[in-house]
Amino acid sequence: PHAHLDIAAPFWVRPAAYERSNRMLGPGPSLGYLKPVFLRTLNARYDETLRVGEDSDLVLRLLMSGARMRVYPLPGYFYRRRAGSISHRLNADALDALLGKYAALDAGADAALGLAFAAQRAALKDARGFVDLVEALKAKSAARALRALIKRPGAALLLRDAIGARLWPRRRKSPLPGPRVTLLSRQRIVGNANGSSAYVLAIAGALRTAGYRVDYIGVSPRIFGRWAALRLKPEIAAFDRYHVHGGVRIGNLVLACDLRVWFASALAVLERGLARLGVRPGWLKAAPYAQGAPATPADMVYAARMAAPGAAAVLCDYAYLAPMAPFALAAGPTAIIMHDLISARVADPLEIATQKVAQLSAEQEFALLGMADAVIAIQAEEAERVAAALPRRAVLVAPHGVRTASEAQPGEDDALLFVGSNTAPNIVGLERFFREVWPLVRTQRPSARLKVAGSVSRALPPPPPGVSYLGVVPDLTGLYAEAGVVISPLYTGSGLKIKLIEALAAGKSVVGTSITAQGVEEIVSDVIVIKDEPQAFAHAVAELAGEREMRARLGKAALTCAHQHFSVEAAFKPLIAYLSGKEQPAPVEALASSA
Repeated sequence: PHAHLDIAAPFWVRPAAYERSNRMLGPGPSLGYLKPVFLRTLNARYDETLRVGEDSDLVLRLLMSGARMRVYPLPGYFYRRRAGSISHRLNADALDALLGKYAALDAGADAALGLAFAAQRAALKDARGFVDLVEALKAKSAARALRALIKRPGAALLLRDAIGARLWPRRRKSPLPGPRVTLLSRQRIVGNANGSSAYVLAIAGALRTAGYRVDYIGVSPRIFGRWAALRLKPEIAAFDRYHVHGGVRIGNLVLACDLRVWFASALAVLERGLARLGVRPGWLKAAPYAQGAPATPADMVYAARMAAPGAAAVLCDYAYLAPMAPFALAAGPTAIIMHDLISARVADPLEIATQKVAQLSAEQEFALLGMADAVIAIQAEEAERVAAALPRRAVLVAPHGVRTASEAQPGEDDALLFVGSNTAPNIVGLERFFREVWPLVRTQRPSARLKVAGSVSRALPPPPPGVSYLGVVPDLTGLYAEAGVVISPLYTGSGLKIKLIEALAAGKSVVGTSITAQGVEEIVSDVIVIKDEPQAFAHAVAELAGEREMRARLGKAALTCAHQHFSVEAAFKPLIAYLSGKEQPAPVEALASSA
């Protein structure tokens, strides 16, 4: 960047600074590429005798006449300047007209502007010599080329871009064939680490099977949080390309470029080590919620630079990213992966104390959803609310798609399992379960034991007797096979409970609540046990824990339900049909009734 321009913050532009930034074929950012908004009272008129530099000339004349110009460094459009085509608009007549214009300009008492005019005239003469040199080279006339160089030696320097583009062309990795889909996300998707990541990866996998190539563009450095190294799991193969703003990928690792993140990581590791010894220094606060963070200009430019041009569609991971979609420069529609209605979730008083989402009112959320061409709802109940609020938008119901087990798994007596990530509904649900339900279960089944898998244990108090925390488990297959009962004691939250669908697909007996079944009640009410009261929940768990035949029966019904409604083919068929343009989505009511 030019030393005289501070492009990190809004600034006023003086005539001399404007002129210096617009030097013909000069380096650095050029203010002449901007397309300003003009006041009508300025009565601005182009000089129609110019074919090159007419925009810069117009703005310069206005500034010299007393108009003021304010620049805000926010991307509003994109201008592509190709390195190998710097002479595509330059010709002798156009440059002679511009030289004549500058010969008549008078800087008056503004010494800085006078110096800028002198430098511009010299640059224009070099450009004029460059045109003569190029014409001589095209004509293969060595004598003419030599005369042009002798007249304006500086013209030779202008050949560097054209020659460099020929000798060292920028080679981009050739993408695999097939239509591309750009996924814009601020979610740390490194594998099936949580329900929302698993859902996005399932969508990407289904699109890949359908012939699409999905590119993950992590548009914010906030994705790293306080962990400077992200380890990618094999599930990431669902993406054709994987980029994170502010990171560099080396094999299956993505490393943060910001040293401050590395320092925070070192403190986090030390703090965890001390916590195991019973010491909690509390040095670090929880990392900011990345999804709801406002987009920075750098984020917008990153999305434009990394997204494949002309993609068949743009998927926004959560409504927060809707304003970022235009920067992906896609040819096809924009769709928002809603996950759940955030405005409904934050309105729940049970969740406010532990929530990590950025609050949205219903009005704000529907305004964001309305920016897209389509909304992907994970369950029919929320889809109906969106369709009512946004009747002109396509609303697709796409529940989580899973691969089902070959047979039901009744598991072992008294073996209970909970799987969940470190999110507010899981934390609130388990704390209440430990307090109000678990003692009743142990009274009826003293040998009952509960295993808690997932990152949720990081936010929980020490486990009560009979409960063990496993942390994040890379492969849940063995745990599901062992478990006799999968519990889902949720009392808050929205969306579709991904772990419920995974338990059904594993052929397990499940005890849950009305919130567990939210949005899919009609589908799952006959294949899981739904109890909201603590005593009833405890009795259902204790009874199933000792009844293998009952568990086998429920598991078989769960498996059939998962295959019919939550297989990958059934879950994502409407989305793939919409993106292919073969059919418009059916009314939400029809989709709900068919489910």
